[in-house]
Amino acid sequence: MTQSKKEERSSQSSTKKSTIKASTGAWWKSTVVEEKPEAQKSEKKSPRGRKKAAPAKKTSSSRSTPSGKTSPSRQKKSPAKIAEPVKTQEAVEDSVPVKPEESVRPGQPATEGKTPRKKRGRRGRPRKSTKPQEQKETSESTPVEAAEQVVEDTDQEQAKSEPVKPQKKRGSRKSKKSPEPQPQESVEEPEGEAPVVKLLINAEEPEECRLALLEDGRLESIHVSTVGRVQTRNNIYKARIVAIEPNLQAAFIDYGTDKNGFLPFNEIHPEYYKQQLSPEVQKLVENHQWKKLSISDVIEKGQELLVQVVKEEIGKKGANMTTYLSIPGRCVVLMPGSDSEGISRKISGEERRNQLREVMNTLKIPEGIGWIVRTASVDITKTALSKDVRFLLKLWREIKTKGQTMEGVGLLYQDYNCVMRFLREFYYPAIEEILVDSDEALEKVRDFIEMLPAKQRQTRVKQHRGARPIFNQYSVEDQIESIYQPRVNLPSGGSIVIDATEALVAIDVNSGSTAKGKNFEETIFQANMEAAKELARQLRLRDLGGLIVVDFIDMRNAKHIREVEKLVRSAMKRDKAKVDTSRISRFGLMQISRQKMGSPIESGNYKVCEHCRGRGTVKSVETQALFYFRRIHTGASRNQVTRIDCRFPIDVAEYLLNNKRHELYELEEKYNTRVIVSADPSLKPTDHEIVFHKAEKEDGQKKTGLS
Repeated sequence: MTQSKKEERSSQSSTKKSTIKASTGAWWKSTVVEEKPEAQKSEKKSPRGRKKAAPAKKTSSSRSTPSGKTSPSRQKKSPAKIAEPVKTQEAVEDSVPVKPEESVRPGQPATEGKTPRKKRGRRGRPRKSTKPQEQKETSESTPVEAAEQVVEDTDQEQAKSEPVKPQKKRGSRKSKKSPEPQPQESVEEPEGEAPVVKLLINAEEPEECRLALLEDGRLESIHVSTVGRVQTRNNIYKARIVAIEPNLQAAFIDYGTDKNGFLPFNEIHPEYYKQQLSPEVQKLVENHQWKKLSISDVIEKGQELLVQVVKEEIGKKGANMTTYLSIPGRCVVLMPGSDSEGISRKISGEERRNQLREVMNTLKIPEGIGWIVRTASVDITKTALSKDVRFLLKLWREIKTKGQTMEGVGLLYQDYNCVMRFLREFYYPAIEEILVDSDEALEKVRDFIEMLPAKQRQTRVKQHRGARPIFNQYSVEDQIESIYQPRVNLPSGGSIVIDATEALVAIDVNSGSTAKGKNFEETIFQANMEAAKELARQLRLRDLGGLIVVDFIDMRNAKHIREVEKLVRSAMKRDKAKVDTSRISRFGLMQISRQKMGSPIESGNYKVCEHCRGRGTVKSVETQALFYFRRIHTGASRNQVTRIDCRFPIDVAEYLLNNKRHELYELEEKYNTRVIVSADPSLKPTDHEIVFHKAEKEDGQKKTGLS
């Protein structure tokens, strides 16, 4: 590995570091940043990675090959290049390789430094040497002469005798007649014509904005933004610490919303540490021993800081925050408070990567601001790249100025709306046409296309003027509705069932009518292959993240199992989120970890059912009626209960009056009370009302009870 490649990898994986002295206070409050000479730059390592600096590796004696050279496979890697030792004449002679078609007779030392090893038979017994005299003579000669003599004798012997069959290796259980393993077939589909890609933007209604990406009419991506579902990811706020939890190693912050944000210790920039630290804590910080630090030792309650939303609010959980800010652009991502530099790994080619690095080094980026070149810069020009960097630097100056002048907490920077955010993150030149049904959105799309390089301006932008709505015109509404259904049908008759829970997402693959084929193994394999391709698409459409467990149909063929795993990994490459997949276990389960890009699409368009409270099921009429009857019985057994008024849903009241009337009469006679059951159509299936009236007291008051 060359030194340049090592530097690129280290720049891509390097953690964000501080480049401003702690004595200057909060780095985002500083107006002027003095540049330091290269020799005096001091790096302050961030606790985000929680790793110490790797000590220098000790030089150890490497294992030598018979020829006297160091084996490259066992030689330890070093960041610096080491000059290769000069070979002597003897080493050159010893390093002469034996031709692959020439064989060495058993028992002869072919190389220097190895003890001759006798071949053994099937049961481990040493084989008898066929030519002991020749072996003895050869062992007395030099190793090189012995090898040459063995090669010549072997060639003469093979020319006189019949071809020798290759002997089976010891420990192998395969029979001689077993066929050689055939290479696995490739899962990739044959390349055909490129699909027709269209982007539909439905922004006509102010309450909702929808974007759909189609490939040959098939929905591949959908993004919805509604009034009730406000996107807060990437927003930057000025916040204040309201609580510190040393047990959690985290802090809760107020950033101007109803719920407090969650800030872990490893997401706190070192420049936010207290100015006066104890000597013990200061020593731990200087030695980068972050695990021994307590969050209460470095920050304090009431402290102000700038935070950015990493993960939006989900249910009762607040948003996850970080103080490592990043301002994304179309071509570059700026990272204030860091000095890391990198280029997207998806940009291949050393020449292009070096060109982009040279262009970024020529731009006047202030010290203390890191950058990452995005994948969209693969064909970008220097002018467009410079324009994007200047815009982001200007935006950062505005954010910092607003944070210094704002009193209290609040929003400093809000990410773009749904249309511009989608174009920035997901636009690629293969999109042939963009159709918009709103004048305002049309103008924004045209402005975005004009900012692109000439090579990426091939996309046609049109306004939809049809009589039918744009999504109905291209049959997208039905495909969107299928996203909210748990069952997804497969082309061959099978299906997958998706069930999202709070802990994980469970996906079950069903064979359905696919199993009616003649060859059971092949039909099961076909159903799993279709499910592997479809589940990757469904995860993108539904925006499901976290832990995902897929239950494939059991397969016995190991080759089929490998093919399904390969197809899943191939289909996941199109996903913008980070995805990690496991092998299929012996139970037929595959675990997938997918980065949460945002809240699921259902969260903004659906609400919890008022009847079942999100469970999906309610009690049957019989079960509810018996439960309420037992409540009535328990209340009637109390002393001084003279009347019981009950209001139930219609079906529950009918069941009690028709099937439990006799039992109710017995309760009235036994406890000398009166039970009144009435049906109320306004009540939900799980609602009810039972009131117990007790006897009047001596003072004339009447006591009632509600359950």
